[in-house]
Amino acid sequence: MKKIFQTNESGAVALLRVMLGIVLFPHGAQKMLGWFGGYGFNGTIGFLTGPAGLPWIIAFLVIAIEFFGALALIFGFATRIVAAGIISLFTGIILTSHLTNGFFMNWSGNLKGEGYEFHLLIIGIAIALLLNGAGKWSVDYLLLRKK
Repeated sequence: MKKIFQTNESGAVALLRVMLGIVLFPHGAQKMLGWFGGYGFNGTIGFLTGPAGLPWIIAFLVIAIEFFGALALIFGFATRIVAAGIISLFTGIILTSHLTNGFFMNWSGNLKGEGYEFHLLIIGIAIALLLNGAGKWSVDYLLLRKK
């Protein structure tokens, strides 16, 4: 358990963690709660297990990682576990949905889909968190400090 929660007093790592959580939270809230124009839990499960063709457990994990994982990142709880989940999730998203659309995002709306540059950025930040932990001002930091 110590290796999972191990972290340092880095404010930079804490900033990366909180910003990643803030960026991911609206995507998770779309899928879980239907906020920000999303379809909510049932609609997202229906899409991911229907047209997207994912098994129900993978569809559930997609929603859980983006929603609960984002909240865990904001508070800095189990950051390494969440980071591993994000790396797996976004690698899967690239390979199944965005690789064929090229690198660049579809800023002008005239391409057939979104590229994977955003996803690579998310993966890069998650790798930094996997290697460094949650940083300062986190639940992980407090848990280890008390021991």
